[in-house]
Amino acid sequence: MRLPLVDLLKALAAQLIVLHHLAFYGPMSDAARELAPVLIDGLSRHGRLAVQVFLVIGGFLAARILVAAGRRPEQPLLLIWRRYGRLAIPLAAALALALAGAAFARAWWPLPSTPAAPGPLQLLAHLLLLQNLLGFEALSAGVWYVAIDFQLHALLVILLWLFRRRAALPIALLALASLFYFNRLPAWDDWALYFFAAYAMGALSYWASERKHTLPLLALMVAVVALALVADFRIRIVVALATAVLLGLTFHRLRPPPALARPLAFLGDVSYSVFLVHYPVCLVVNALVGRAFPGDAWAGAAGMLIAWALSLLAGALFHRYVEKPTGIWLARRGGLAPAAR
Repeated sequence: MRLPLVDLLKALAAQLIVLHHLAFYGPMSDAARELAPVLIDGLSRHGRLAVQVFLVIGGFLAARILVAAGRRPEQPLLLIWRRYGRLAIPLAAALALALAGAAFARAWWPLPSTPAAPGPLQLLAHLLLLQNLLGFEALSAGVWYVAIDFQLHALLVILLWLFRRRAALPIALLALASLFYFNRLPAWDDWALYFFAAYAMGALSYWASERKHTLPLLALMVAVVALALVADFRIRIVVALATAVLLGLTFHRLRPPPALARPLAFLGDVSYSVFLVHYPVCLVVNALVGRAFPGDAWAGAAGMLIAWALSLLAGALFHRYVEKPTGIWLARRGGLAPAAR
């Protein structure tokens, strides 16, 4: 069953992440800033807020998959292992592309932001999704999010396994701890507890949407989050709350025109692949344009648009030949229906 609103939000969030990294990493954006400084600065500073949309959607879909079909996580380790495979196998292929792109960029147009060649331990830490916890430099933009997604999913599965049908209460309590404490401390941003508030908002909005008293439940969530924002205002929490409320209110009701349904489904399906492979594409295009047209504003702007389009193309190919076959293979091996991304 397609969820058009989820497709739309994933598509928009993925494109914003690509544009954020294009604006954040030069030299194309450094040159193009002369033409549109407000746009470039806005994408550089605030584009990463799209991650909050992914966090909420992740919690929403995880709750839907693990609870909606009546499936109890009787085999939590299997579910966690399968989630690791869904994330880590495509990530390994994306890291190979990132290493190749970084090697080309270092040779063609070296920049301080280009990752250095990794050592064996650094590469192993990335494959185990432990790079941030062990203090290694990231080999690709967004790798930290993949590790956090895995931690969050594992934590949700464990809570559902421990508390079964009563899991909503401990999830809400842990979300409060995240909201009022962990999310306010940057030292925790390598751990799931820092992001659990946004993830739990997604899960709780799903439960609210499936009950008769959807509006009162969502209103209660808004009130609690508003208190947390009074104590410490964070725009990322505002974005997460808005996404959760939108999902809770409309995901059953939104039906896009038939002409838009197919493009939205495509962009939603390839969003994770675009997220994984856009960075090496941007590295290569930055190196080519930076060396051929150093400091040229129009060339920088054109290069950013080309890199954006190529990222979407690369994501579509990666989804077809890596991510989708991985999901099918894991479903057959594990005997479970494909999980939500």
